[in-house]
Amino acid sequence: MIKTIIVLFISFLKIGLFSIGGGYATIPLIQEQVVDFHHWLTLQEFTDIITISQMTPGPLAVNTSTFVGIRIAGILGAMLATLGCILSGFILSILLYKFFNKYKDTDSIFNILKGLRSSSVGLIASSASTILLIAFFGSSSINVSGANLNITAIAIFIVSLFILRKFKMNPIFVMVLTGIAGMIFYL
Repeated sequence: MIKTIIVLFISFLKIGLFSIGGGYATIPLIQEQVVDFHHWLTLQEFTDIITISQMTPGPLAVNTSTFVGIRIAGILGAMLATLGCILSGFILSILLYKFFNKYKDTDSIFNILKGLRSSSVGLIASSASTILLIAFFGSSSINVSGANLNITAIAIFIVSLFILRKFKMNPIFVMVLTGIAGMIFYL
């Protein structure tokens, strides 16, 4: 149990250290550690935790680390996974603030930031495509036969996207509506 807690802390320390872009950009990093490398969760469990993390207040990576920690090692696991996730970001933020404040007018620093911004968009797109594939096909890869295609999930997605973009409806209200729709269609 102690070894698991230490590994959990170190894994989320790494995630926090390399969470450039924050939010959705951290999802592939967390998935790599939690699902692919340590096999603590299945891909479906991971997707469920990401969904729950989105609905609870606070940063996605912190919420996810707390949920994963409690799932793997209870309250102590949740505390250490969360600490690991925020500790490196806290230290890096202070160091980067001092560095960028000193060299803020340098062209190479500006170019580095542009590159980091671009990689963040790629990480977010990767996360979004993984979540969509799991929701629509039940796995992280496309089934060409379409046998696992979830038409209900696609319909809810399209309606939600339409409501959000066309009517600028409050996202929380849309989440409540889609939760109700999910209860109706999936029960």
